[in-house]
Amino acid sequence: MRWLFLLLVVLNVFYYVWHQQEAPLRAKDVTPLSMYRGSQQDIRLLSEASDESGVGQGARRTGQDCLFLGGLAREEAISALQQRLVAMNVRAQPSQKDLTEPGYWLRIAPESQRLLGDAQLQNLSKEFNELKHKIMLCEGVAPLE
Repeated sequence: MRWLFLLLVVLNVFYYVWHQQEAPLRAKDVTPLSMYRGSQQDIRLLSEASDESGVGQGARRTGQDCLFLGGLAREEAISALQQRLVAMNVRAQPSQKDLTEPGYWLRIAPESQRLLGDAQLQNLSKEFNELKHKIMLCEGVAPLE
């Protein structure tokens, strides 16, 4: 058993020395981004691109993304969720939009979406077991009054 152990140690040392003898691979030369002279020099958000193309805030309202919370099977659960959102100063109304998933859904007002971060959505998911959230286009939904 001792000879087997010594053999494995010698093989490991041999492998280590052999591996160190190999020439290290050269890093591939990468051309810096500033050398490319394409039509776009920088990275821009889609919202910035639409602002520069002449689309104003009012015209963008129809294609704006909305946050939808729901997927709850019972109407009482969606009412409790709506009351919980009101307590958090988040404006929401029942969604009239035909969503692909079954259940009751609430549409969150665009100005209230910033109040619902990841932490708040996780807390709400813990309170309401089957709660889901989706970000979809608002079009086809009546504006919040």
